[in-house]
Amino acid sequence: MSDEQPTYTGPERVFSGVQPSGNLTLGNYLGAIKRFVEMQDRHDCVYCVVDMHAITVWQDPTDLARATREVTAAYMAAGLDPKRSILFNQSKVLAHAELAWIFNCVARMGWMERMTQFKEKSGKHKERASLGLFAYPALMAADILAYKATHVPVGEDQKQHVELSRDIAQKFNNDYQRPGFFPLPEPVIQGAATRVMSLRDGAKKMSKSDPSDMSRINLTDDHDAIAAKFRKAKTDPHPLPAHESELEGRPEARNLLGIYAALADEELVTVLDKFAGAQFSQLKGELTELTIAKLTPITEEVTRLMADEGEIDRILEDGAARARAITEPIMAEVRQIVGFV
Repeated sequence: MSDEQPTYTGPERVFSGVQPSGNLTLGNYLGAIKRFVEMQDRHDCVYCVVDMHAITVWQDPTDLARATREVTAAYMAAGLDPKRSILFNQSKVLAHAELAWIFNCVARMGWMERMTQFKEKSGKHKERASLGLFAYPALMAADILAYKATHVPVGEDQKQHVELSRDIAQKFNNDYQRPGFFPLPEPVIQGAATRVMSLRDGAKKMSKSDPSDMSRINLTDDHDAIAAKFRKAKTDPHPLPAHESELEGRPEARNLLGIYAALADEELVTVLDKFAGAQFSQLKGELTELTIAKLTPITEEVTRLMADEGEIDRILEDGAARARAITEPIMAEVRQIVGFV
């Protein structure tokens, strides 16, 4: 759809979230949480643990509750300040579900059928997938637009969903003749590791759901596990290149160098200069040391925070109350626009 419509004139706001399903990985940290922390110093930020998204595939209820608290702890351990940013779990704010239904009635089936992630997650048997898995991009649009968020830090794999949120926002504005009511949110994709890939296959995203634990670095992995996983990570037989153009067709090299750059807060070109001509064994050794140095304080802080679940729940409830204070006037206007009495 065309983006030509009157410009949204409200305040800028950042929204994003992480699913509490399975162990958090290095990919979650580099692709999302690390950048959330960086943005809270410059923006009005709302960060969510998206537990409603998690149940699009079956979750053990006990595990889901634990994982929700663990993601919250990881947010804070990585540097998110619940006083500066709003931090809550999605299911505590009913606006997400209410606006998602309205957007289900705005979005078109054809738009949903084009979503790459549904095709990947449903596989060859999409008729067995949940309706929630098919429709969840409308819920993601509701997550963003219930706050009239203007910027959404995401990994490269979620860009398509933010673009769909723009289409839904524009169609709502057009259908109800309310130009500029919802903003057209912008995806924020930045950093050296916007999509961290599997250690076993550089063409696949590092995933919490991958059957092989060797494919990922979990935030809960100890030093020996991190060392073993990097040591056994898939590579190719060639020395490391000096120029980014030489990474074409070498996904494993690009992935490991990108992880190093992101952890070291360096540009990829700087890391290429550092390792040009070296063997993978040197990169793997230094990457192991760097990963342990960066993740150990976070892991230790998660453990400390998880020892007091009551305090985590208090922080989530406080964040939810602040989130509802934003969504309630927006949703009151949405109901009026739609015609709900």
